[in-house]
Amino acid sequence: MNVDLTGRLAVVTGAGRGLGRQVAVGLATHGAKVALVARSAEQLAETARMIAQHGGIAQAIPADVSTLDGVAAVTQAVEERLGTVSILVNAAGVFGPIRLIKDSDPRRWIETLLINAAGPYLLCRAFVGGMIQSQWGRIVNVTSAAALHPPGRLNSAYATSKVALNQFTRHLAAELDGTGVTANVIHPGDVKTDMWAYIRDEAERMGPEAEAYRAWVRWVDQTGGDPPQKAVDLVLRLMSEQAASITGQFLWIEDGLQPPIPSWEAPADPRPWQEG
Repeated sequence: MNVDLTGRLAVVTGAGRGLGRQVAVGLATHGAKVALVARSAEQLAETARMIAQHGGIAQAIPADVSTLDGVAAVTQAVEERLGTVSILVNAAGVFGPIRLIKDSDPRRWIETLLINAAGPYLLCRAFVGGMIQSQWGRIVNVTSAAALHPPGRLNSAYATSKVALNQFTRHLAAELDGTGVTANVIHPGDVKTDMWAYIRDEAERMGPEAEAYRAWVRWVDQTGGDPPQKAVDLVLRLMSEQAASITGQFLWIEDGLQPPIPSWEAPADPRPWQEG
């Protein structure tokens, strides 16, 4: 991917492992200075070492971005040590309880929404002002095809959180129109990650109600899943000047195992009070 991010500062959440780590390394490899954010200091240190091995620059900031205090700590650390943020990738996420709603743990259900939807809101709120002032910025929120699948059993927390993230990103993109800042959501593909392993282990312990999950786990296992690099490439494409007009969209990796599902079109906006 031919994109030069020299002089850009990126914040990547979920950077301690999985897709977040891969994206952070990819951005650093293309010249960005990267603030690495996750709850595990040990995992962040490993990501920072990987970036340094590629000649990149990274700063680890352990924090829980689903809380006001956590985001305040990240904001302070970034502003004091690194400068103005140009790129924000919200890759932190949890799957949440794989349970029927009546049997679900309300704390874990709410935590899923806090991490997957409220966290991106708090970070966007913290850093988008600087992007607007600089007249350049790229916000990428990692969503899931689960937000577009027909509603089913056991998945209410995760799917609801991603639907909320999608709609939030659309509202943000509408507010950013004409500022030079874009905001999009991406489906990274069906990747064989720690989240996949968690779903596998949970589904194995359940009965017939979890067979759809077991089928998905087997499919990803048999195919090997989508390469994480495809999601990294999509993020990098969104950093390019050619992508400056792409905003408020649900975007898919190239040639993913799962074909793209229609997300949303530009609304006709038939609100009667706006006529005339």
